[in-house]
Order: sequence, then structure tokens, then C-alpha cells
Amino acid sequence: MGAPLKTLDERIVLEHLEELTRLTDTAGGEVVDVVRQWIDAPHPRFYIGQGKVDELRERVEAESADLVIFDEELSPAQGKALEDRVGVRVMDRSELILDIFATRARTSESKMQVELAQLQYLLPRLKRMWTHLSRIRGGVGLRGPGETQLESDRRLIGRRIGDLRKKLVGVAQAREIQRRSREGSFRVSLVGYTNAGKSSLLRALSGSDLFVEDRLFATLDSATRSVPLGGGFEVLVTDTVGFIRKLPHHLVASFRSTLEEAHEADLLLHVIDASHPDWEEQKEVVEEVLETLELTERPQVLAFNKIDRLSHGEEAALAQRTRALESTPAVFVSALDTGTLDGLKSVLKARIRGGLQHLTVRVPAQDGETLALLYREGEVLTQSHDGTMLELAIRVAPPAWGRLSRISGLELVREHGPPA
Repeated sequence: MGAPLKTLDERIVLEHLEELTRLTDTAGGEVVDVVRQWIDAPHPRFYIGQGKVDELRERVEAESADLVIFDEELSPAQGKALEDRVGVRVMDRSELILDIFATRARTSESKMQVELAQLQYLLPRLKRMWTHLSRIRGGVGLRGPGETQLESDRRLIGRRIGDLRKKLVGVAQAREIQRRSREGSFRVSLVGYTNAGKSSLLRALSGSDLFVEDRLFATLDSATRSVPLGGGFEVLVTDTVGFIRKLPHHLVASFRSTLEEAHEADLLLHVIDASHPDWEEQKEVVEEVLETLELTERPQVLAFNKIDRLSHGEEAALAQRTRALESTPAVFVSALDTGTLDGLKSVLKARIRGGLQHLTVRVPAQDGETLALLYREGEVLTQSHDGTMLELAIRVAPPAWGRLSRISGLELVREHGPPA
């Protein structure tokens, strides 16, 4: 059910409703009818007009539908009034997204995050939910980790929310320890609109067997993989949960600990579905979420994915358009064609080099262990020897040099200017 304001472009509204259809399919539902109404402002009681509510009830009866989904967020009072008038379960986009997340969560952390978001969203709607739980079990919008809590009273739910928050703090602390163990590695976080192909791109870059499906929110749990770039360079790339229009703020808040990986990243790789007709709007949605998460200042590279779906002319026009409009570097790739990934790897290597220290060091010629460490931790540019000592010009990440500089017998000869 869509009830957009008259100021919105009709093409955008249709795209929003198409996306809502895909969300419904992802949740396991089947769309049998679509109802739209142009309004100047939401009706305080029903969101849509009273006449449209009556039409909606007739459509529901004609199609024997058992659920109505609104693309706009409904207040608890509006949801209750609509259900009383229409006679079936009514939910909005936010609740539908929460339900999808409940079915996609795999790790204990993501399950706790989804449950917390569900409870925070449903708490003001508890009275209405009780009514449904007494007559319906399971189905879209009524499943997942939070289901048992919905049968408890507000005090117990409040206690459960507090308990989940404490547990997630503990998980965040453990995650911080994991992040510290990665110090010295160049870290990249994939961000982007849901179904832009982030997981497919990570699988293509790393060669690992990641779950990929052509559905919205196909993957929910973050994954980190080592990606070799050639020339002795490698990066750690982390996939993150996809963003979407009207992403529930409770969900963003609950997944903040997972998205902290992006805060620690040296680079954000913003993956964009180049084949999508509204990629610019999707890009803006991602940028708005990044602003909410205070991530807009992180270095970024745009990765226009799925160029295999474009003609050569369309790809050339897109490249020209991005050069004219964007100050952010852009690359054009296809997760299905590994040959297109070379440009991206070159950009990542250049970013790594830009953050390395350029040093000249000396090490005893017989100290093979230290020599092996220098080759493993840094990039050896030149090497010479005078019989007893080896002199090497190296590029190395600052954290790695901090560890290497403490090795007995390793001597810093000079530190060069900005790396070439």
C-alpha cells in the first residue's frame, strides 16, 4: 500500500513500491494487489483517506488477503485504526524489514541485535500485537527472536532490552580485541545499498565461498576476508549489512557495533549497482546513513558494480558522468568478471602505498629471521650489502614499523620524505 505525498515524482514512487514488493517476496509473502493514493498530508487516524480505507477493505476481501503492508511508517494508533477497519493484519515497511532481518540473522550477535530492534519497535505497539498473537502464530511480521517476548508485559520486555544491551556491550568489547589483532593491516569496509553486490564482490576478490543470493538482504552477518592484490600487497575486506530506503532507526542503532568495523576501516568502498535505473537515489540513501553513523569523513572509493549488464555505450556514458560530478575516485567492476577487478586492486594498492613509511634500514647479513620479517611486513624496494651488513630501502605500514623497530640489531639509517 503506497500513500505518497503529491510532491514526489511518480517514477520514484513506483520504484519504492516495486522495492516493497521485493521485500515482501524476501519475507516469504506474495503480493496480490497494489493500492496507491496521492495525499497532501497523512490522515491523523488512518494515514490514508477514509474513502481509500473502505476501498482497501474491499480489495482485501476480493483477493482474500490476510496482510496489508504500507510503504510508509505508521504510528501505533494508525496501525490499530486500520486493522479495526480493514479486518486483517497491517504492518509498515519498517516492521517488514525487521521481520526479514529476523529470518536472515545467523550469528548470536546479529540475532541479539535484531531482537533488540524488534522489541524497541514493537514496545509501543504491544497491545495491538497481543491481539494478533492470540489468533495467529508465525507468518510475516510475527516471527524471529523477539516473538516470545511479545507475550510478556512491558516490564519484562524493558528488562529484556536492558539485558540485550549489556550483552551487546560485551560483544563489542570482544570485537574491539579482534580489531586490535588486525592492526598493521590495511582494512576496507564494503558499504552500499542492499543487493548492490557487496557479497558477490568480496567473493570474487577473495576467492572465498560466501553465500550470495539475488534478493534484498540476502546476507546480514558481516564477513572479513583477506584479499591479495599482487606484488606482496593484501587487504582485509569486511562486508557490512546493506542499507535501504527508510531503514528503521532502531535497526541502525542496534547494528552500530557491527558497523563500527567501518569506523576502523582505512577506506570505505561504496558499492553501487551501476545497472539500477535509480542508482543515484540509492547512493544518496547510503550517504545519508553514513552521515548518521558519522562516517562521511572516512576516505571513500566508489565501485560501480554489475557493469556486465551495461552496453559499452552505457558504461562510457556512466564513466563520463561520474568524472564530471564526483570528486570521489570511481572504478567500474563486475563481480562476475574477475578481469574487471584489476583497476580496483590498483586503486587499493595505491592507497596502501600512500600510507606507508619509506625507510632505509640496516640488518646483519646473517640475521635471516629479521630479513624474512622485513620482507613479510613491508615492501623491500632495494637491497645491497657490504659483506657483514645488508642495507634495504623499504616501505612499511607505521604499526608494522613500530613492531620491527624494537628488534635488536635492526638499525634505521634514514627516513625518506612522502612515499612515491
